[in-house]
Amino acid sequence: MTIEHTAPAHTPEEQSQASIYDLIGGADKLRELVDRFYDLMDLEPQFAVIRALHPTSLDGSRDKFYWFLSGWSGGPDLYIEQFGHPRLRARHLPYGIASPERDQWLRCMALAMQDVGMDEWLQERLLTSFFQTADWMRNKPDYTLDTPQ
Repeated sequence: MTIEHTAPAHTPEEQSQASIYDLIGGADKLRELVDRFYDLMDLEPQFAVIRALHPTSLDGSRDKFYWFLSGWSGGPDLYIEQFGHPRLRARHLPYGIASPERDQWLRCMALAMQDVGMDEWLQERLLTSFFQTADWMRNKPDYTLDTPQ
């Protein structure tokens, strides 16, 4: 019988004092999360709608999202150093985002967090924050007068 050693979960005190960046696992784990997110978006048909909003090559999107999340989570402000304030809503206005796109993005991120082995409590904490931001990014109505209800 083999016994696997796993790192202890963060204590509640550590969870409240550490940055999200550190709780995620720093630069390498954050990059792994971002890469898994875009791999899923690129490979899984269930994410085709949000994939279509991105350029053919996801390399630039991967880097910008990693740089943004680094600073957002309490790590180095890589995005701001290169581009200034993220202006998230303004940068996303050219793309039609309604509830279905928001929900696809959140499902893709939730699956990526699971796939990289993130602690469940941290997944829940991040999804709450991601939902608030993703919901704020919506810039088109979910229904129009022509949409059957």
